[in-house]
Amino acid sequence: MQRFEHGGDVYGADGTALRLDFSVNTNPLGLPPAVDRALRTHLSELAHYPDPACRALRAALAQRHGLSSTSVLCGNGASELILALCACVRPKRVLLTAPTFSEYERAALRYGSTVRLHALDAAADFVLDRRILLEIEAGADILFLCTPNNPTGRLADRDLLEEIVAACQRRGILLLLDECFLDFTMGESLLPLLHRYPGLLILRAFTKIYAMAGLRLGTLYSADQELLQQIASYCPTWSVSTAAQIAGLAALQEKDWLSDTRRLIIAERTYMTRALRELGLYVCPSDANFLLLRSEQPLWQPLREKGLLTRCCDNYSGLDERYLRIGVKTHAENEILLHAIREVLHG
Repeated sequence: MQRFEHGGDVYGADGTALRLDFSVNTNPLGLPPAVDRALRTHLSELAHYPDPACRALRAALAQRHGLSSTSVLCGNGASELILALCACVRPKRVLLTAPTFSEYERAALRYGSTVRLHALDAAADFVLDRRILLEIEAGADILFLCTPNNPTGRLADRDLLEEIVAACQRRGILLLLDECFLDFTMGESLLPLLHRYPGLLILRAFTKIYAMAGLRLGTLYSADQELLQQIASYCPTWSVSTAAQIAGLAALQEKDWLSDTRRLIIAERTYMTRALRELGLYVCPSDANFLLLRSEQPLWQPLREKGLLTRCCDNYSGLDERYLRIGVKTHAENEILLHAIREVLHG
């Protein structure tokens, strides 16, 4: 069976019944109740074209983050906004960490960029350290950074991030900071720094924290409103559906969703990390809602044969087939995965 480049390909079944999908890293609590209600209530509105400017949603996001609505761009998922950015800027030199989310490199190469990879040290648990500052001094047109990083789950140190932003500003380098998983963590957003650094763009998404992967809703923030307008011109008209805009507005009304989610993730991530290490697996220290594992014994295919889909990481730069990424789910679901891994490893 040929694997999809990302997680969540539940449609490419090879005849084995799928029981659980751990290859995705969306919220294990599922779709928020307010979103479910809003979609059901407003079904009749799907007969109309969506607002091409996402006015109500951008205003709500701006209010939440203390920004102007002109500093917010909505798109059909984070991946569309990454592509639109590269289509707009056409960077000649792109700097990436490795491993990281593959869509950055895919978008850069699609528009003719030369990509330079900064390898994160596996022996140091893939932490982003000050070596990245030397790479910045070597120059680039865009630096893509992800915090917490995908697939490692590591948060970048806040002080180091501020140094990186300042260094990019001095060198005239655009910095795309991907915070799509930040709401699962106790980390602080750099959104309050936007007004100080016009070369900083922050990418976020409803996909993960609100389990809205099928609705496709991403957001890009920048104080450079002219740049945002230019990027928007590379997105298709009506790229954000009426359903996605309704869902986004409803999601922002959920009052306890983030805190409830974080409590579950912290408890289950701690439990899974300990249990997997007791089975002899390497588990990268994670701040996010997923874990990067390494096993000398093959796991992906044996688990797939048991109906459990995980994310093989052999197509991440710097990783190989020994590495798997698993989403942290509910305790009952996590127990099913642990039982299956025990069977594969120890019979």
